[in-house]
Amino acid sequence: MTMQRQLEVLASPVFPAEELAALEPTIEAIEELKATRNAVILAHNYMTPDIYHTVADITGDSLALAREAARTDAEVIVFAGVHFMAETAKITCPDATVLIPDPEAGCSLAESISGADVVALRQRYPGVPIVCYVNTTADVKAEVDICCTSGNAVEVVESLGRDRVIFLPDRYLGAWVASQTDVEIINWDGSCMVHERFTGAELRGYRQVHPGISIIAHPECPADVLDEADYVGSTAGMIGWVRAERPAQVVMVTECSMSDNVAVEVPDVDFVRPCNLCPHMKKITLDKIKTSLETMTTEVVVPPDVAERARRSVDAMLAVTAAPIPQIA
Repeated sequence: MTMQRQLEVLASPVFPAEELAALEPTIEAIEELKATRNAVILAHNYMTPDIYHTVADITGDSLALAREAARTDAEVIVFAGVHFMAETAKITCPDATVLIPDPEAGCSLAESISGADVVALRQRYPGVPIVCYVNTTADVKAEVDICCTSGNAVEVVESLGRDRVIFLPDRYLGAWVASQTDVEIINWDGSCMVHERFTGAELRGYRQVHPGISIIAHPECPADVLDEADYVGSTAGMIGWVRAERPAQVVMVTECSMSDNVAVEVPDVDFVRPCNLCPHMKKITLDKIKTSLETMTTEVVVPPDVAERARRSVDAMLAVTAAPIPQIA
């Protein structure tokens, strides 16, 4: 851990110094293993602070991590996130060994659609281009025209220059994209088990209890939630908004750990935390990361033919969005 990062963590009210001291032997062991293996750890914004602020080398949302995976020259990538994200890292960095500390770290959204479903959609809507959210498996990415993230979904859809586009798999993100563009969106019926639990009534309740609070929401949330929000954006977008606006009090309508991670950087902002946790993200722990590097498990493998076709859709996305991505770390 760098001295700057350690000072930030020690100063944070969400990460007590006593807890950090107890974790220090595991953190040091991981750092030594990273040096031995020529490894980097990529950590999604939803990782717990003990991972995010100590052993992670690169942090960010799905787009930032996909881009950084493509750029790294590390021999080993340990992905602190869920399985489809590790697959994307393998697709964009085929020569690296990609490890996921817990192979059971899945995603309700990614599991809502298969490559065979995409093939059937093409038969039903011949000639209509297909955009898939990056929260999908490699076999789905292999069957679509281009990927997107929540941060660049509208830009990607409009880049196709078509009047009609199939968007999958998140129905809420698809509906939000439809509200931001004149392109007709044909939606799939998937959803994120974390974001769909939020309700507009819940957010109105926050405003009653905390007058003047700012509400920022992820577009995977239902429409009534987004209607109540002061800002709607990707995880990176929400981080950037808090940095720029510095609200006195804010509620981030997304996975719970993200508030903990952002709070370290902006101690002047009071975070009200609606704690919806992702059970899959929480399968990744410091101890599992250490074991993963010790035993080189579990390796993520994508069949070469699938990876080649999936890489085209990921590369198409990366070509559309080339601007720098804001990060905390």
